[in-house]
Amino acid sequence: MKKKIVVMGGGNGSAITLNAVKKFVDNFEISAVISVSDSGGSSGRLRQEFDTLPPGDILRAVLALSPYDYPILKKIFHINRFSDNIKLAGHNLGNLFMTLIKNYTGNFIDSIRTLEQAVEAVGQVYPATLNKTDLVAELSDNSLIKGEAKIDIPEYNKNLRIKKVWLEPEAQIYSEAKRVIEEADYIFFGPGSLYTSVIASFLPNGFQEAFKNSQAKFIYVAGNARQKNGETGPRVWSEFVKTLENYLPRPLDFIIRNSHQFNEMEKKKYEERCWEETPFDPENLPNRKIILGDYERFGGGLCPDKLREIIKKEILK
Repeated sequence: MKKKIVVMGGGNGSAITLNAVKKFVDNFEISAVISVSDSGGSSGRLRQEFDTLPPGDILRAVLALSPYDYPILKKIFHINRFSDNIKLAGHNLGNLFMTLIKNYTGNFIDSIRTLEQAVEAVGQVYPATLNKTDLVAELSDNSLIKGEAKIDIPEYNKNLRIKKVWLEPEAQIYSEAKRVIEEADYIFFGPGSLYTSVIASFLPNGFQEAFKNSQAKFIYVAGNARQKNGETGPRVWSEFVKTLENYLPRPLDFIIRNSHQFNEMEKKKYEERCWEETPFDPENLPNRKIILGDYERFGGGLCPDKLREIIKKEILK
């Protein structure tokens, strides 16, 4: 019987890990549980106009599980946007495809399974919940921010830190997401924005019970950089780990850290993109299984191929 891998998070980050682990499909069943509280961009508009769950993060996870070239699929289905037609401006083919299928069948899951068939995905993607809900954050001054988009790219004072997040209205875990978590042997969290992608994927009611019922190893895939204009969460690496664990019923089993050392050219590129290196402070995480490995992608970002080798060597050995 094949062992089972589950990847949890949002769109871009989860796609990196899914691209890494999908090559293990001969020996593992691959699944993804993805957050559906996105409120911005094309997904947010479709959510409002068609009363549907936001498709964007689900879309990228499905594309990442295709055996075909991910950058090409991502460009066709996600990156390219309509611009001439006012009604379609800003939307991409993938989001519109999923919304069309959902409206035709009345079932959001049908839209996911249809897209999976179209791209011949080697695993299955599950929404964290089928309930329409919003992410809410309480800041260090006790003010509340509602909506994933407003938390992910904040317009408030960036000196204010996020204290905690939750969903409004409350949501219930999707039954199939619960099943794959309880049956999993390995659960990978991230990479991606800590609150709006990773933690948001398991805030619905029922996830804590599912985690407690699971015998899976918990693995956090953490990069080494963060958006300066992004969510106002942790500032040093150990805080990312501790914050994630505050929302889990037990500690992480493995923490993968991108150990790449930025050269001057890379630092300049990251600066241009408003990214900065996350200070690494392992001394604040004593007696932890921290796996160091360089999985930097040439030109910036994280490389699924390099991450795959680290996972294969250090975790699935």
